[in-house]
Amino acid sequence: MPVRRTRHLRHLCSVAAALALTAAMPATTATAAEGGPGGSSAARQVLFVGNNWDGTADVIASGGDFAKIGRIDVVPDRKERMAQINADPIRWIHFMAIRNGVGEGHDQLVDDMYSTPDGRSVVVSRPSFADVVSLDLATGRINWRFPVSGYRSDHMAVSPDGTRVAVSASTSNTVHVLDIATGRQVGSFRTGDKPHENIFSSDGRYIWNMSIGEVNTALDAPWLDWTKGDRRITVADATTFEQVRVVDMRDRLDAAGLKEHSDAVRPAVFSPDESTLYFQVSFFHGFFEYDVATDRITRTKTLPKNPATSTDRTTWVNDSRHHGITMKPDGSKLCVAGTMDDYATVVDRATLREGPLVPVSKPYWATVSGDGQSCVVSESGADRVTAIDFATGEKTVSVPVGDHPQRVRLGTVPAGWTGPSGG
Repeated sequence: MPVRRTRHLRHLCSVAAALALTAAMPATTATAAEGGPGGSSAARQVLFVGNNWDGTADVIASGGDFAKIGRIDVVPDRKERMAQINADPIRWIHFMAIRNGVGEGHDQLVDDMYSTPDGRSVVVSRPSFADVVSLDLATGRINWRFPVSGYRSDHMAVSPDGTRVAVSASTSNTVHVLDIATGRQVGSFRTGDKPHENIFSSDGRYIWNMSIGEVNTALDAPWLDWTKGDRRITVADATTFEQVRVVDMRDRLDAAGLKEHSDAVRPAVFSPDESTLYFQVSFFHGFFEYDVATDRITRTKTLPKNPATSTDRTTWVNDSRHHGITMKPDGSKLCVAGTMDDYATVVDRATLREGPLVPVSKPYWATVSGDGQSCVVSESGADRVTAIDFATGEKTVSVPVGDHPQRVRLGTVPAGWTGPSGG
């Protein structure tokens, strides 16, 4: 083994050892961490649903009937932002490129969102406005605004203690880490091309970023995959923001005999002890299992194709075939959103056997309910959110939401909250 690779592997193993020091979290801890832990005793756990194309976020119950509680306008400053964009020719060009590219003819007004630990505010990334804002849940007013570098903001992650939020700046290959209360940048780090998913380790020591490269070109044939850019996982120290490790999945896929697959890592989820990463890639109807300590892909799960799905890869939204994966807090089940195949399914983690293929319309994300018993997927093609029981793999309830729901995140709002007073 070359010296350089040996050093990298040793470094990766040290990261894995640090992650493994954190014991598997119980369901209540795992779900609280996703939505911004801490929370006051007067706060209610909810699910935030980002309606990307109409610039709202629906707030629904985190379990049970998943009933709608209230709605937030996440672009109360739309006129001001549009005036700035229209006054800057370069920014206008990028704004229109987002609308006509990843936006599928629509503005991208809300991508990701997390509530603050006290449940009084929600922090939202707004791709078309290239920023992150904090919104006061009582009034609907903006607490602070952080313009990201470049021209588009994307996926976020919140630290386990709820005090910091990491956001991908797509066009500048940068992740900004902000103080969630003030919006002040506490650090940043560089990534591969088009940073996308972010994940904090459960002990808060590391941030994992997945860059997906170019997803808007029509160069989608497998032999043209090299044109998509520098795609990699960047692991950064969450205190110093120094790069700890780079994982190039191209090498790992090739070593596993999977040369035909893209190395653009899309949504991903760790096992409870963070020893194993499950991730999706562009164009693939399934997911991979990656062992952190040994630095290799250990299993591949190919899920069924929908016969009605076009075989023309240029028709798949932003190079996605499947986009959305989550795990039951006890680590026993995975839930996968089969975006272009119009289904979601629960997969047994031990056997990788899938359950029923639940018909849903262009599911764009998957997360876990507040009680840890259901997988919740956003149906971007039908403007609703659907819950699937982890135990049976069957759909239990669907609720209507706004236009083109994408990210769904657990969070908190004040007890008795039904929407901003000014909303």
